[in-house]
Amino acid sequence: MKYRLKRLADQVIVITGASSGIGLATAREAARQGARLVLACRDKERLDAVAEELRAAGGQATAVQADVGRREDHERLLQTALDTYGAVDTWINNAGVSIYGRIEDVPLEDQRKLFDTNYWGVVYGSIVSVAHLRKHGGALINVGSEVSDRAVPLQGAYSASKHAVKGFTDALRMELETEGVPVSVTLVKPASIATRFTANARNYMDVEPRLPPPVYAPEVAARAILYAAEHPRRDIYVGGAAKAIGHFGQRMPRLADRMANWLVKHQRTGIPARERHDGLETPGDGEAPVSQGRVHRHSAYTHMATRGRGPLLAAACAVLLVGAALGAAHAARRP
Repeated sequence: MKYRLKRLADQVIVITGASSGIGLATAREAARQGARLVLACRDKERLDAVAEELRAAGGQATAVQADVGRREDHERLLQTALDTYGAVDTWINNAGVSIYGRIEDVPLEDQRKLFDTNYWGVVYGSIVSVAHLRKHGGALINVGSEVSDRAVPLQGAYSASKHAVKGFTDALRMELETEGVPVSVTLVKPASIATRFTANARNYMDVEPRLPPPVYAPEVAARAILYAAEHPRRDIYVGGAAKAIGHFGQRMPRLADRMANWLVKHQRTGIPARERHDGLETPGDGEAPVSQGRVHRHSAYTHMATRGRGPLLAAACAVLLVGAALGAAHAARRP
């Protein structure tokens, strides 16, 4: 299939979850490169501030308050893009939220609400955008996770939703290819990213959650997403850790299971759980403190992966896979 993707400077891009984290970093970089943006999230005040920031720096940005769990909001998002800029070239389904806690401790209604955002938000956005993109081509980019390939304890519902996003995205891609539809469909799978992810997650643990290392800056994910907006890619892992965990979980699943103790330990802080205004049903708390530890500003793996450096990439994957296996074996020996 031949895709004709425009330069970012010539594109109209829709981004959900655009007021913080990966979405905000992507919006800033896309605006810097001249793209015209339609930004969406539930928090109108924060979103308006982002749009104003981008316009003040010389960019073009329109803010649309929207809940991705409602199909009609996606329809309104598309219509706003068409009314404002006359087209959509790339649609980025980025909005997401998580829940920390043992699966048995998380109410089913909360798990269903998480799926409304993480899974149905992607489904609605994909269906609405593809109906438009199939007419003239473009890119659909769904933001999954390293847990699209390998589930983690204490985030069971989140892992399940990202597995579902992967299955949906892969099936949609194949169906469009069989029809010859010129829409590039990419699944982006980030490792831990230094955002307000933990602060906005609902928490059923007795302590505050944290991200397991290594943690990457949101700009690393933004660069990968915008690369996919210009270059057709099936999937992109953000961070060598994401690639290693995905391959490790697929090739040595039982050994990967034995990383559970390490993963539980590194998702729990020593800070007692606080009262929080999480983002499961309403916009999250933009003021709560977040401790990320060391944050990696670049990923050599992702840089190579998006530049087609095959031999170097294969060598890097081998090193990462061996390192992950040794780490799992060490974790398995711990009580």
